[in-house]
Amino acid sequence: MFVMELTYTAPVEAVEEEMDAHIAWLDGHYAAGVFLASGRKVPRDGGVILAGGVSRAEIEKIAAEDPFTVAGVCAYRITEFLATKTSADLSTVRESPVL
Repeated sequence: MFVMELTYTAPVEAVEEEMDAHIAWLDGHYAAGVFLASGRKVPRDGGVILAGGVSRAEIEKIAAEDPFTVAGVCAYRITEFLATKTSADLSTVRESPVL
């Protein structure tokens, strides 16, 4: 599983110009079952996406295709982790540790 933390690298006004395209990009990855949760950080200097079911290479490709990335208004920090314990709602993405 991945925590995709994005930080705005441009004024919020420039981010807002790309928001519709970014939301469409989010919707596509929710529909594909990759994105599990997302939202703005508080204070509003970026956002966070929780994703799963793909490889590190795939998640990096997905981040590179975000309209925010393409427009140069954000930078991503991607953290991979093993979701060994989850709520019942996320049981389908629970992972076993590699021993």
